[in-house]
Amino acid sequence: MNRNRFLYFSVFTTAVFITGCSNNEKPAGTTAIAPPKAVLTEPFRFHKMIEVSPGQDYDVFSWGRGSSTIGAFEILHSDSAAAKFTTTTGDLDGAIIDVFNTDMDLDGNPEILIEANGKDTTNYTHIYAFEFTYGKAEKLDFPRLTQQQRQGYRGGDNFYVKDGKLEREFPIYTGTGQAAKPSGQKRELEYGMRNNEFNVHQLSKDFTKVNSVEKPVVKQKTVVSKPAKTTKHKTEKKKKKKHRRHNSDEG
Repeated sequence: MNRNRFLYFSVFTTAVFITGCSNNEKPAGTTAIAPPKAVLTEPFRFHKMIEVSPGQDYDVFSWGRGSSTIGAFEILHSDSAAAKFTTTTGDLDGAIIDVFNTDMDLDGNPEILIEANGKDTTNYTHIYAFEFTYGKAEKLDFPRLTQQQRQGYRGGDNFYVKDGKLEREFPIYTGTGQAAKPSGQKRELEYGMRNNEFNVHQLSKDFTKVNSVEKPVVKQKTVVSKPAKTTKHKTEKKKKKKHRRHNSDEG
């Protein structure tokens, strides 16, 4: 009996010791597993939450079934302090790449900028811009690239916010169609805002390759021909001869 009790006590003590080690110690070489990120389910494709200030949140979604290039977006504004919740929606051309929060005109009203990339013969970028005043959204017209700014443009835009302004840069290509090749240069634009209207300032200097060099026009001197000089002496001789002839005829 004593022997059996001793064996039972030894087994029980060993089990408790092993259990305690497994609870307090982690095997060497193991790392903590991060919780999986939330996966959006159809019809939603994109989501980003922007906290402008405590209690002022903007959730931006894109959604749509049956196509990956077109759809719609919605901005859900939550004003927790005032318990107000508003929704702003619009048609979407392309896939949302990122969402930015700015206050470029420094009026205290946040601007929500949605960047979406689409494709045609070349890649292109759309910016959907809204300013929120007391929870009400006002759509802003984002300026398109001018003809000069589009020279050599084939997409590949990179947007980011710096010092309260929206910065944009993209590579410049030379040639047209499938023969277009990157030149190694970038065009940099800076967007600001005043009175709810965007203004654009180009930061980079473009170096344009000229195919045909125009020769400078050389101004030719205009030579004015002067009339032949008639001396007074020759004129007087002619008058004398004519006078002599006249007198001889009379005699």
